[in-house]
Amino acid sequence: MPKRKSATNGREQTSRDYSAGHQSSDGVDVDRPRPRGRPRTEIDSDAIADAVAGLFVEGGMDAVSIVSAAEKLDVSRATLYRAVPTKEHLLGILFERSTSELTKLVSAAIDADLPVAERLHRMVELQVDAAVRMRHYLSVFFGGPDLPEDVVDRWHLWSRDYEEMWTKCVKEAMDAGVLEHSNVVAATRLILGMCIWVSRWYRPGEGIESADIAESALALLFPDR
Repeated sequence: MPKRKSATNGREQTSRDYSAGHQSSDGVDVDRPRPRGRPRTEIDSDAIADAVAGLFVEGGMDAVSIVSAAEKLDVSRATLYRAVPTKEHLLGILFERSTSELTKLVSAAIDADLPVAERLHRMVELQVDAAVRMRHYLSVFFGGPDLPEDVVDRWHLWSRDYEEMWTKCVKEAMDAGVLEHSNVVAATRLILGMCIWVSRWYRPGEGIESADIAESALALLFPDR
């Protein structure tokens, strides 16, 4: 029986063009057509973090898996497994990227050659913006039941160090008369809590921008500015 010609280019279509295709026990396609060419063997950690963040947007924690991350990255599961062996490692990569970015930005604001009021203003703006951007997964790092223990431990360690950065700046602001004197630790946690909680109530459809939220927060902290 003659071989069937391709409808697009006349090329003979044989079993070599497509894998047979079957499903694993969880119903996911194991073999599927893949584009010709050299396969990707290395995956950038930022690309992985972007993929995991995107999965959180699409379906929360339940949407995150090695299979779904590989599909979003357009790589085989075998390739991703070599770099990221478990779902827990995926969460760890997102954690590392999220916290390192925020630490770097806030550290730059603290170290800027500006009056303490302006530095604190910038810190509030950065924290609100981070809460909006990370709203789909920020709460996960506060010790969700599905979070691996090592990631929870790293989150708690980072949180303590990050809070200490803020505490020093809040104390400086109080000493300079920019903020009313009160318990420094309590004041710092209230400021941070106010900003972080934005991640729980922010809704894009309400027409409130992150800049509007930061401005409202600053008006509460500095009513006479």
